[in-house]
Amino acid sequence: MCLAVPGKLLTITETDDPLGRSGRVSFGGIVKTVSLAYVPEAQIGQYVVVHVGFALQVIDEDEAQRVFEYLREMDELDELES
Repeated sequence: MCLAVPGKLLTITETDDPLGRSGRVSFGGIVKTVSLAYVPEAQIGQYVVVHVGFALQVIDEDEAQRVFEYLREMDELDELES
């Protein structure tokens, strides 16, 4: 199953091209680099919803924690490691 998963934005790498903006995002301890091209407003410390390597939306921490809890209940967090 392919999921959009929230993660906390740890760092941002800016480029001359706004479409090249990227960031390191922590998904419950698993850190991956994702594109921030679709969320130019995203700031370090915020939570973003990520699907196939692209951050799609900024969400608040409470919503991110609720999603993580649902994923734990469904035993779907293993997909983050692949």
